[in-house]
This record gives sequence, C-alpha cells and structure tokens, in this order.
Amino acid sequence: MTQDAETIIAIAALAAQADGQQDDHERTRIVEMAAGLGLSDASSTLASSMAVKVDRHAAAARLAERLSTPQARQAAYDTAVSVCHADGWVNPSEAEFLRMLALALEIDPKPTDRAATAAHQETDAALAVPAAVASTGSTNTSALDQHILDQAALSAALELLPDKLANLGILPLQLRLVKQIGERHGMQMDGRQIRDLAGVFGIGAAAQVMEMVVRNSLGSVAGMFGRGMLGGMLGGLAGNAAGVAAGASVTFATTYALGHAAEQYYKQGRSISTADLKALFTRLQTDAQTIFPRVEARVRELASSGNIGSVLRGAL
Repeated sequence: MTQDAETIIAIAALAAQADGQQDDHERTRIVEMAAGLGLSDASSTLASSMAVKVDRHAAAARLAERLSTPQARQAAYDTAVSVCHADGWVNPSEAEFLRMLALALEIDPKPTDRAATAAHQETDAALAVPAAVASTGSTNTSALDQHILDQAALSAALELLPDKLANLGILPLQLRLVKQIGERHGMQMDGRQIRDLAGVFGIGAAAQVMEMVVRNSLGSVAGMFGRGMLGGMLGGLAGNAAGVAAGASVTFATTYALGHAAEQYYKQGRSISTADLKALFTRLQTDAQTIFPRVEARVRELASSGNIGSVLRGAL
C-alpha cells in the first residue's frame, strides 16, 4: 500500500530527528529523497513530522496506527533502527525513541536491536585495521587510485550481504576513506570535519541509510506494497536480484566519487568551492557507473566470503 510506504518513510524521518542534531540541509535531503522514491505525496507529512518543535513520540504513535500489516510495522522499526544507528551507537534520546516506537508498533525489538549491535561490532573490529595507503603515508597516485577502487568495491559488497542491517558498515567505511585521504595530505581531522565534507556531497548519515533500507527492507516485503508502488519507488528494480545489484552500483559510485573528490579537495588545499565540489562529485559518480560493470564480479566474490566482518577484514 502507498500509505504504508509513506508512513514508513515518515517514521524514518522522525528517527533522523531523534538525536536533535539534524540540520536544515539534512532535513531537506530526506524530503527530497522521499520524493525521488516516488513518495511526493508524503512531502507535507514529512515536512510537518520533521518540524523542530514537533512531539516526535506522539507523531510516531499516530503514524504507527496507520500501518496495515505486521510486515509494514517491522519494516518501519527496522528503518528507524538503521537511521538511529547510522552515525554510531544510539544516544539516550534515540534509545528512548526506539523503545517508544516498538511499543507503538507492538513488535519485539530485540532481534533488530541485536542485529544492529552486531553489525557495529563487526564493523568497528574490521575497520580498526589500518589501510596500507594511509599507514605508509604513500603519495603514489596509482596506489591511491587502487585504494579508492578497493574501498568502493568493498562498500558495494556490503550491499549484497544477506546479513540484516549489514549496510550499516558502509558509512563508517566511507568516512574512514575521507579521513585517510586527508591524512595523506597532512590533515588531522575530527569526525565532525569529515562528516561536514561528506555532507557537502549529500552523504548525510540519516538520508543515506534511509535510501539503503528502503532498497533492502522494503524490497524484501514487496508483496505488501504491490509491484507498481515499488516500481515507482525504486525504478522498477526492488524486491529482486536486479534491485540489489542496482543498490550495490549506487553505493560503489558514491564511495568512488567521494574518495576522488576528497583527493582533489585536499590536493588543492581545500580551496575548491562548494558548488564546484558538488559538480565534481556528480561527474565522478557518472564515471563510476561505467566502471562498476568491470568490477561487479569482484564485488560479488567479496560478498560471498561471509558476513560484514569477514568481508571487511578480508579486503582491507
């Protein structure tokens, strides 16, 4: 049902606000993302749900009542958990929001919560291993090009894993790539600076994870919406192998473009304007889409190696 899809995205938007740290850019990006998925009719709901002073608990409870099936309620909770976990462990405000949401949805939150926790633990353990291009301080361009390609393939492989919420490892991998490239140019950056640069390219944690979960969580319950609705949301590819491959291609292109755009940004002394950076990022994404078919077999091989931890550790 269209109403279920719109409601799930509106709940995800509330989850994005639960930590009280979303800015106007991120809120706008989420509304635009929903419209791009074919949910333009939900724009007014999203806009009001994401108002700064809205009672998010009451709004989530009202939205939960609109969901028509147990599958839709579970998808709503999975999406909210993914958004809250997008930038690390949930803070007390996010934890309280998720507790309230589970009660409103009348579901058992434990399986999803355990899956999200496991995904973070495996990602943290795997990403603790320093990458050679960063640890050696290499300035070899071809080595960096290969490293960016490797990280893009790795992020795409995470999209293909059957593990529930495995794609929570994608954003940390992308942010670590930016950090490595900055350090290569003598920059010592904190997490906020890295996220700010990623945000210039529209890679906000909540918006990106919402896109991923819509592809995966909603695609896995395609029957509850009907083929026509999902076709509008995901370009006619959701709920089947083509939809998963399309998600991997998008993630590959995003990571590839992020790495090369960050390299140009730091190489030019951070003097590139925001508008020029965005244009560069868009061009690089287009370039990456032509590269993906040549590395798709490798991406699938990485994904076949196991869970999120083994995929990351096996290729870093």
